[in-house]
Amino acid sequence: MDTAPGDTAPDETVHERDTRRLGELLEETRVAMPGVQVLFGFLLAVPFQQRFTSLSDLERGMYIVALLSAAAATALFITPTAVHRLRFRHRDKAFTVRIGNRLLIGALSMLLLSMNSAVFVVASLVLDGPAPWVLTAASAGLFVALWFGVALLRRETVGGGGGPGGGGDPPGRRP
Repeated sequence: MDTAPGDTAPDETVHERDTRRLGELLEETRVAMPGVQVLFGFLLAVPFQQRFTSLSDLERGMYIVALLSAAAATALFITPTAVHRLRFRHRDKAFTVRIGNRLLIGALSMLLLSMNSAVFVVASLVLDGPAPWVLTAASAGLFVALWFGVALLRRETVGGGGGPGGGGDPPGRRP
């Protein structure tokens, strides 16, 4: 068997498993995309605000990081759909799921960077001294703990999972 424990029903075929995994992957993308699109839209509008000209060089740099990482997150979130559309007649669902899993983890990483860069810009506009850095570090720590730490800790305690980007298969056992 080439799946993580508990990942396959006893009577589920490889094709059924791959179909289910692909559906789950695409559903996760549908959940995350609206938030990324709203963030990206707001970031695109920021330079047209009157106060944008008063940003320091550091704040402008962090804004650019936020904007570009939101764009990267958008691209990474949409790519599994494009891969599926281009490969769907080639009976290549296992590849689509495997690469899609890695792309979504990358997208979450870019979204984490974008959101926390935006937190820094806003915090630096309303707070002085080290407070913007402290708030950004706390925010980033929360995102890392919730988005990655919970799942990685669970993987360590129950085993399986195949590592980051592994698509749920144990190491060395890819479909």
